[in-house]
Amino acid sequence: MTQATSTSAHGEIGTPEEIAYEARAQEGAIWTGGRLWIGVMAFAYAALAFAYFYLRSSNSDTLWRPHNVTAPTAWGAAIMAMMVGSAAVVVFGLRRLRAGMALDWTISWWCAVVGSLLAFAFQIWELTDLPFHPGASGYSSVFVAWAGMDLALIFSGFYWVETILARHLRLRRAARAQGVDEALLLADRMFRVNAESCAFYWGFIALVSVFFWVFFYLAS
Repeated sequence: MTQATSTSAHGEIGTPEEIAYEARAQEGAIWTGGRLWIGVMAFAYAALAFAYFYLRSSNSDTLWRPHNVTAPTAWGAAIMAMMVGSAAVVVFGLRRLRAGMALDWTISWWCAVVGSLLAFAFQIWELTDLPFHPGASGYSSVFVAWAGMDLALIFSGFYWVETILARHLRLRRAARAQGVDEALLLADRMFRVNAESCAFYWGFIALVSVFFWVFFYLAS
């Protein structure tokens, strides 16, 4: 007796049990990959925080922050606001997606793309407007290291959101060409797991942004 086969929405051919197993495996891979990446970034920022507190507490030869020099506070506040705002609209867009509001989700996430690009540009501009050299003090050395990591953090969040939006646009064009309801794309489990992992990552980005903004601009 031959076992019945079927085709999933992604084109896999096999028994229903095989397709369900592959779907669960893909969901687990997306979920685990997103959390592992957050762990990697958390360890990197933990190392930076250790350097910050160690150098600040030791203050060898009073070279932690001579003359109380500080990075441009206006740029720092703008960068932090853009990153927190982008995280907020990503989370808001995910909630609208869960409610079936495709247009609200799309607009919200494109706003996050614009906000993260602005934060990226502001961070680069701030590095050209620093009142100190990278190795002038402990504060300046740690700040420049943080700024470089912050650029990587912003870019990774922007890239994740942009790839999800780009994939949605491609699938939407394909759905229209085949006469498939666009709502089925947003109901796809892989798409939703990817979007939820991305929103979770942006929550981490907002948290890190606020903490290090306080460290470098308020508490130093």
